Amino acid sequence: MTRADETYRAKETYGDPATAGGAVSTDGLPDWLMPVVRVARTVVPEELSRFLPPESGGRQSAVLILFGEGARGPELLLMERSSSLRSHPGQPSFPGGSLDPDDGDPATTGPLRAALREAEEETGLDPSGVQLFGVLPKLYIPVSEFVVTPVLGWWRSPTPVGVVDPGETARVFTVPVADLTDPANRATARHPSGYRGPAFLVASALVWGFTAGVIDRILYFAGWEQPWDRSKQVPLDWRA
Repeated sequence: MTRADETYRAKETYGDPATAGGAVSTDGLPDWLMPVVRVARTVVPEELSRFLPPESGGRQSAVLILFGEGARGPELLLMERSSSLRSHPGQPSFPGGSLDPDDGDPATTGPLRAALREAEEETGLDPSGVQLFGVLPKLYIPVSEFVVTPVLGWWRSPTPVGVVDPGETARVFTVPVADLTDPANRATARHPSGYRGPAFLVASALVWGFTAGVIDRILYFAGWEQPWDRSKQVPLDWRA
C-alpha cells in the first residue's frame, strides 16, 4: 500500500456514502472540484504541514472546508472569530472545533460529524445541503495541541448563513477562489515569534496561520496557484 492509499481510504474509513453523518462521496461533483478530489486522494501529511500529530494525545478536532459556487464562480466559506476571544481574536478561519463524544470515533466518522455540527452551530449552515467528498490528512496546531482533520465539502444546496453567537463569531463570509489565487492578494505573514507563513488579503480580512496554510497547499496541489511575490510581507503583532 502506498502512502497515499494509507492517507485516504474513504470507503474503508469513512463508511458507506448512504450512511447519514458518515458520508463521503464524489458522485455528481462539478468538474472544477475534481483537482481538489485528487488532492485528497494523493497528498501526504508532510506535503501539507511540518506540524504533524503526535503518536498519542492531542485535542481531536475538525474543520469544514466548504466549496460553493457564487456569482463570481467557485468560493470558500470562512468565518471571523470574535475580537473578544482570548485565542486568536478576529482571525478568519474555517468553521470547526473539538469533537464531542456524540460525534463518534475520531479515527472514522467522528470528524465528519464534528465538522458539520460545528459549522451549523457557528454559521447556521444547513448540513443537509452539504456533500462531503474528501478528507485531508490530520494536522497539528502545537500552540493549542489540536489534532485537526480537514473535511472537504461541496455546498450542493446553499442556504443562508450568518453569525449565530456574536461572542464566538464576528462575521461569516465567502471568498471567491479567484481572489485567493490573485497574486495581488497574496503575501507572507510575519509574526514577532518568528513565524512566517502564507497570507491572503481578501474580503476585508487577513487570512493567515493554519487556515491560510491549508488553503495555500490546496491551491498549489490542485494546480490553481499563480506565481506570487513571496517577499511581500504583512507584519502581525503579539496579539495575533
